[in-house]
Amino acid sequence: MPDLLFAQSYYLRFDPKLWEAMQPYPPLGTLYAASYARSKGYSVALFDSMLAESENEWASALDQHKPKYAIIFEDNFNYLSKMCLSRMRQAAFTMIEMAKARGCAVILCGADATDHRDLYLQQGADYVLLGEGEITLVELLDSLDGRSNQPLDGILGLAFKGQISNIKLQTSNSELQSPITNYQLLITNPRPDIRDLDSLPFPAWDLVDVARYRKIWRERHGYYSMNMVTTRGCPYHCNWCAKPIWGQRYNSRSPENVVREMKWLKENFAPDHIWFADDIMGLKPNWLERFAELIREHDALIPYKCLQRADLINGKTAKALADSGCKTVWLGAESGSQKILDAMDKGDKVQDIYDAARLLHQHNIQAGFFLQFGYPGETWDDIQLTLKMVRECQPDDIGISVSYPLPGTKFYERVKMELGEKQNWIDSDDLAVLYHAPYPQEFYRALHSRVHYEFRLRRTLNNLTGLRDLSGLARKLIGVPKNLFGMIRTDMKLRRLAAVETAPTKARSRPTATITR
Repeated sequence: MPDLLFAQSYYLRFDPKLWEAMQPYPPLGTLYAASYARSKGYSVALFDSMLAESENEWASALDQHKPKYAIIFEDNFNYLSKMCLSRMRQAAFTMIEMAKARGCAVILCGADATDHRDLYLQQGADYVLLGEGEITLVELLDSLDGRSNQPLDGILGLAFKGQISNIKLQTSNSELQSPITNYQLLITNPRPDIRDLDSLPFPAWDLVDVARYRKIWRERHGYYSMNMVTTRGCPYHCNWCAKPIWGQRYNSRSPENVVREMKWLKENFAPDHIWFADDIMGLKPNWLERFAELIREHDALIPYKCLQRADLINGKTAKALADSGCKTVWLGAESGSQKILDAMDKGDKVQDIYDAARLLHQHNIQAGFFLQFGYPGETWDDIQLTLKMVRECQPDDIGISVSYPLPGTKFYERVKMELGEKQNWIDSDDLAVLYHAPYPQEFYRALHSRVHYEFRLRRTLNNLTGLRDLSGLARKLIGVPKNLFGMIRTDMKLRRLAAVETAPTKARSRPTATITR
């Protein structure tokens, strides 16, 4: 019987768009926490909600393992956990209730729990780990189990219900007293980040049903992909990006440590591909170059994809990425308008995006663009600049979103008075505009389709070059009329919506496309 049952509350089944895409990865952050706790002498088990059908499977896992502690430790390397989708928050609440009904002490860790610890404590959680959770978790368990004499209010990075002690705690008047349950919320001082990431044990992959993941990937995509991280955090200041776990800090594993893990994964699980889930991989000077050397030296090469900033891609880094096995780089391009990039505090230039795409393609690396529409002040002309950028850079893939206000960001503070009752997306395909964007909701849904239609059309036409197989040519041409007419139709809709929204006779309940706030 394990002491600890770990889980997360992100269920792929509850996210229809990504369930259809079916590219599942186990919760890496949860696996790190389980591995760390086990290294400190605790017996652990994992409930992997990623492929579960519902919270009822969590109840079954609780009945099977009968743990003393139920630990819902979110995967902080999953960007959707950072976005705090409301369906997943409800899943966490249900999981808390199920665990409490079985007599477990319930411990939470994650972005949403850090931002809204009072909500989770009101739902019955006993403790919330604030920020990075591994060390806080073990200190808490040691205190609760009598392995140490450390009082709860002396454990850094912890929120819980209780009586105020003589030790000064970080709190605010609004958080100190809950109007609903009349308890006192105690919040201890913040915990410093783990700087020596090499000291952490590798994730507890032995707890994962790897065979099931491999089967899904190979059947759906023809290859098997696993996930890794080389860093924690991001030092840049994009004002819409929430950083409740690591703030502006950035800590990196050594290339030697990362290659050692890749070699271990290759020997034990033989993945065909790696997804590096870092916010930014290889930011430290010469990190990528050393990584590429070690990969070849230790025969640890596995094709991979990663995220990078456009202004970090130069000839040297592009070559190092290629030499180390990189096949795809996703760039946070966001916008083709310098005005919007500056408003976002991105810190890079539109030209950087053009240069990065060109350099990646020169080294036979695919470029993916993340695009973001609806940022305050974005006009029709700004949108056209973004379409122009996609047209001219010819990325190999795109991901489109509307600006999303997350607590703790400057962007959130700017628009929070405009937010209604709904402040989170239900799932990743929601795309609701939660504030008074320059255009109405219908415009951005049409824009999402418009960009994809043109992207797919141009990609198909580009792929026809040099194609001599007539049957292959026919197959590729099938989608051309659909994408062409879809592009024309949605473009007409966009122009109509933009004209209506900016008409001088319209009563303006929201900022128009010509107003810069």
